[in-house]
Amino acid sequence: MKQPEFDFYDKTSLKSYNLDKTMRYQLDMLDTLDVFTRKHCENVASLTCRLCEYLHCNKGFTEYCTICAYLHDIGKLFIPPAILQKPGKLTDEEYAVMKTHTTLGYEMCMKDLKLRPYAAGPLYHHEALNGAGYPQGLTKKDIPYEGQIIRVADEYDAIVSKRQYKSHVGISDTLKILIDETKPSITPDYSGSLNQLAEEAKLGKSNPVIVRTLFKVVIDDIGYEITCTQSYVDSLEEDIKRFKQIEKYREKMEKAKKEKDKNYYLEGMKLLLKPGETLENTKEIYQEYIEAYNTRKAIIDKLYSEIKSIKKLHV
Repeated sequence: MKQPEFDFYDKTSLKSYNLDKTMRYQLDMLDTLDVFTRKHCENVASLTCRLCEYLHCNKGFTEYCTICAYLHDIGKLFIPPAILQKPGKLTDEEYAVMKTHTTLGYEMCMKDLKLRPYAAGPLYHHEALNGAGYPQGLTKKDIPYEGQIIRVADEYDAIVSKRQYKSHVGISDTLKILIDETKPSITPDYSGSLNQLAEEAKLGKSNPVIVRTLFKVVIDDIGYEITCTQSYVDSLEEDIKRFKQIEKYREKMEKAKKEKDKNYYLEGMKLLLKPGETLENTKEIYQEYIEAYNTRKAIIDKLYSEIKSIKKLHV
């Protein structure tokens, strides 16, 4: 019995874009990254692509922003593996080194004519609207829109990957963290005028419009997961009906007195078997299907509940 796995990023429409040779060159740069970072870059790019579509960005900007997202962590090529792959919390000194991946990635892109158009991805994805980000501590008016979008996609994937979700059940807790990112925090160290300072103090780190749009993407994903899971449940129901019929034939065969009738029901049972199933293991397999059915039905109920929880969230 095949157990389907859900991919958070399976519904990305990135594949609908015909990436030319120049764009493929940028994407090939990911092959030089470690497996975890490369997968993260792919996830962030897929999510960025979908955010752009939900934000009604035009195709040209969506393609551009998606490539920027692919390259956003390319600077991690230059971060020592002992720091990049450290399982525990980084020290202040190690964190300072880690933060340089933004400028290192930017410099790498600027030195390569094919990468230069997408240098905004590495440079701006950790900047915050309230000036609390890095590497330049820019504020909203100076952070390009692509940087604001990639920041939200990056934060989301980082949390989801850390928690290793296999389903969207519980994902509302992740979104609550992103909501907090949109709220004003401690006033950043800022040297502008008092009016500018007051304006920046009203901002959080992330763009609330983009985070709100992320909710729509996630709800759409949950709906897709429900559809996939329901399709599996439907197939399980068919198999359960088949096993019930096998058991009915078994009961009738055991009660039959004539050998002809016994053989009739035996042949009926055999016709209902699938590869890998035998008359000896049907009861065991039947029980496995029942358990899988109940488990998946419970997941669907939780997913519907998750949608309700997300719809109650406010940015």
